[in-house]
Amino acid sequence: MWRILHPFRQEGFHFRRQVEIGTYYVDFACHSPALVIEVDGDTHAVEPQQANDAVRDDYLRGRGYCVLRFWNNDVMDNPEGVYMTVAAELARVAAPPTLDPSPQGGGRRLQAPR
Repeated sequence: MWRILHPFRQEGFHFRRQVEIGTYYVDFACHSPALVIEVDGDTHAVEPQQANDAVRDDYLRGRGYCVLRFWNNDVMDNPEGVYMTVAAELARVAAPPTLDPSPQGGGRRLQAPR
């Protein structure tokens, strides 16, 4: 996963591994923007782990984090797809908010005297 995340450093995104967020440790986190990446093995495919993951994801979302989950085999067999998913999510959560239209008359340039 580090090889997949490393190129994002050049774009100013700093991922850390095994990050404590509240009562949980997450696999990877980028605090700005608030993105968590979990890499799951087979044990996450069965109950009660699925229910535990849902509670954990809700907890993290409640603290402002977006959570992406990938299966181990996706990270190993499809790193390009994982990269593209992370890139799209970073673009989404890091995009600056759209500005409200300026008030009436705002934004007009003054014309230089002739």
